Amino acid sequence: MNLPIYLYGHPVLREVSEDIDKDYPELEELIKNMKETMYHSDGIGLAAPQIGRDIRLIVIDASPMAEDFPECKDFKRVLINAKITDYSDNDVVEYEGCLSVPGIHEKVSRPDGITLEYDDENFVHHREELSGFAARVVQHEYDHIEGKIFIDHISPIRKQLIKAKVLNIMKGKVNPGYRVVSAPQNKKK
Repeated sequence: MNLPIYLYGHPVLREVSEDIDKDYPELEELIKNMKETMYHSDGIGLAAPQIGRDIRLIVIDASPMAEDFPECKDFKRVLINAKITDYSDNDVVEYEGCLSVPGIHEKVSRPDGITLEYDDENFVHHREELSGFAARVVQHEYDHIEGKIFIDHISPIRKQLIKAKVLNIMKGKVNPGYRVVSAPQNKKK
């Protein structure tokens, strides 16, 4: 099932997500639905908060980026209870976008390498060293389960320049071509 994407400004995107275990209700179906939603939205990653769930679950398929970033070839993962345990000292700047912040692409500086620990969809534990764009994709999605969004990493001047676009996203005045849930609006009486 194609699920709606929660837009910037929705409170669930600012919550630190909770670990889950193999008894999480209908986990296999949820993973399948998240992948379908990611593909339908032309994303390369999707974290559970982006579909309104405050759990540490991420799906990634960065293989569409392989032509420009060979490390993304066949880079498909389901990350459960992910923890980044180490970051490289070398930062790299690349453009990023986000399904929860449609239409905005900004340069973000991130460490070029990470050490990642996670359980896969079968709850087999993994420890991986990732670098390049694959590491960036994981860091971007990891931010979501930590209650952060990529535009948190841009300069104050860039934030000011995109403020009107961000406000329109928060009000739901955007049509990204996929189902969305906008932030609850405070109604004055």
